Amino acid sequence: MNTTTMNGTLYARMVRNGAVNLHKNREIVNDLNVFPIPDGDTGDNMFMTMNSGAAAVKNVEDLTLEEMSSKVSGGMLLGARGNSGVILSRIFAGIAKGFRGSKEADVRDVAAAFECGVTESYGAVSVPVEGTILTVYRDAVRYAGSRIREDSTLEEYFEDFMTELRASLDRTPELLEVLKEAGVVDSGGAGLVYIAEGMKIALEGADLESEGGESAKAAPAVDISSFTKDSVLEFGYCTEFLLRLQSSKTNVDAFDENELKAYLGSIGESVVAVKEDSIVKVHVHTMHPGEVLDHCQKYGEFLTMKIENMMLQHNAKIAQSSVEIKPRKPHKPYAIVTVASGEGIKETFASLGADVVIDGGQSMNPSAESFIEAFESLNADTILVFPNNSNIILTAKQAASLYEGSDVRVIGNKTIGEGYAAISMLDTSSGDTDAILAEIDEIIASVITGTVSKASRDTEKDGVAVRSGDYIGFVGDTIYVDSPSATEAALTLAKDLHAEEYDVMLLICGKDPDPADAESLFAELKQTYKRTEIIMIDGGQPVFDYLMILE
Repeated sequence: MNTTTMNGTLYARMVRNGAVNLHKNREIVNDLNVFPIPDGDTGDNMFMTMNSGAAAVKNVEDLTLEEMSSKVSGGMLLGARGNSGVILSRIFAGIAKGFRGSKEADVRDVAAAFECGVTESYGAVSVPVEGTILTVYRDAVRYAGSRIREDSTLEEYFEDFMTELRASLDRTPELLEVLKEAGVVDSGGAGLVYIAEGMKIALEGADLESEGGESAKAAPAVDISSFTKDSVLEFGYCTEFLLRLQSSKTNVDAFDENELKAYLGSIGESVVAVKEDSIVKVHVHTMHPGEVLDHCQKYGEFLTMKIENMMLQHNAKIAQSSVEIKPRKPHKPYAIVTVASGEGIKETFASLGADVVIDGGQSMNPSAESFIEAFESLNADTILVFPNNSNIILTAKQAASLYEGSDVRVIGNKTIGEGYAAISMLDTSSGDTDAILAEIDEIIASVITGTVSKASRDTEKDGVAVRSGDYIGFVGDTIYVDSPSATEAALTLAKDLHAEEYDVMLLICGKDPDPADAESLFAELKQTYKRTEIIMIDGGQPVFDYLMILE
């Protein structure tokens, strides 16, 4: 084939194929794990992010390239999980920006849009790290763009793009010492290779969905029986649409979305109104969607529209969501959202005062949409978010940037221990958010979280020879001990961390250790560190056999 232009239909097929191909190879990506514990989830995170974009254009036809790429981007922004997923969503957000105003695109237009993806993805992280998905994507875009000729086809462009993707991926260990030490290439970059491979297959005319691959799934049907003739509408309607401003109705260049936000806020909540050229994207929860539509049609005409009874959404989420969403709560100045896995840990955070505990953590990163659902269930001026995992921080920040109902502040805490200490000592009585955040940072800096987990492969790190099946004790990325016994690994880790110098040790037991072994460890720690108050919690968390929080 000699394809010279890309339209919306082709772009949607390429996105869906990219998701399918990544799904087929996600375990390969998961296994490219730098740290030797069974927590590899990059492939899963990237697939769920990509699949959210693919689902947004499932069975959608006859849209322009601008409209189709915008739908894909919107789906991925909400479905983004983990750092790799957020960066991937920003790549496609940049591509969508590059396609603004385009019904279709030639090779040079596609290359320019992909270059916008470079700018957008690098801007998504405060300190870009070379040797990651960022580098792999940038190198491929620049290389393929440099080889475009007057008669270049899209097939030739993607062939060059794929060639440099693979070459740049192979170079990632030269840029990141941790990759070289672990003997792996960057997992995010590898996921991108599989996505691009699937997109190229679609460009060449093959549809992976017809070959038995798992395709993007549409959202499950809503059970309309949950809203009967006797039901009372409590939550209103989730109203979303794209409005094309019309020169015959308004001054498009001078249109002020802030005035529209003020109006929407007077008859609803959870307001989002973003103007991009002549298109305004609107989201609002309101009891009167007709009034919203009548008002907005004064300025233009609708491109897309979705109005859903939030009582149906609410009932479906109770049954399906990993976030336990309750009816909107009474107003309060500050609310807390945190992330944890394991019933014991989640109950502990709830007892400390967390308003919403999102189910997630290592190997189970929640989506941006899960955070937004949590924010919407609250009624607070300021929401403090404790991700408790370095791979969740970027997702939480993306959700915060998309939500306008409250002032959302994402704490940069990377462990359960830091979150536990900060929330347990949180004092919001001053009402000074910046001072509260400064106090939280001080608390986090004073906490150490030691972890014991089973090793998934042989390696050598930090001078410790790790054997697959053994248990390692570590803090952050530093391994202190390897032992055939989880109990011995925990005891040695406590010794290496000088547990006797701390006032409190919180021992959180995971779902895998035998309860008798956990009790034995608890007793020995109490005997050894008599001046330290030691508290044991049955956390029930996966992956980590023991968490040892020292304060």
